[in-house]
Amino acid sequence: MSENLVNTIVYWIQKFSLGTPLFVKAIFLLFALFFLGVIIYFLEKTSWFDKIFLQDFIELTTLSSSGMSKSMETFKKIMERLKIQNEDEVKLAIIEADDLLNEVLNKIGYKQEETIGEKLDEVTPDTLPNLKEVIEVHRIRNNIIHDPTYRLDFNEAKRILSVYEQAIQNLDSF
Repeated sequence: MSENLVNTIVYWIQKFSLGTPLFVKAIFLLFALFFLGVIIYFLEKTSWFDKIFLQDFIELTTLSSSGMSKSMETFKKIMERLKIQNEDEVKLAIIEADDLLNEVLNKIGYKQEETIGEKLDEVTPDTLPNLKEVIEVHRIRNNIIHDPTYRLDFNEAKRILSVYEQAIQNLDSF
């Protein structure tokens, strides 16, 4: 039965030549364009294409490594706020570090519509080894945002920012 079906399909494909009606060719062309569109849509929605092809192409054409450049350069700018040693600047640095972590999570494929707290609930310790510390410092960041009288020690702020730095470095490797 299956051999007969295969033979019929092969025979039909062989007969499919220039004499085939135009509407059949148009239908197959429309199917091909539809599926090509679906493939392009899903490649755009995922970060797979960026990681596999575009990142290497950009590194090759710019002759620089983009692996840590963007997010770690941004993090270095955030760390510049510690030099002022003003509590407001330090709080702002923590807020910016949390936002940067959110951007990195978006970049590696977590839903952009979700809050960072929801994203951290989905992250596993395999993906982020210091997940418990990140959740803790995110709670401190929430305290900073929601309580204007929240006091923050400079050494504690340095520790918090080092947790964010480690998390961003871990996630940048994905």
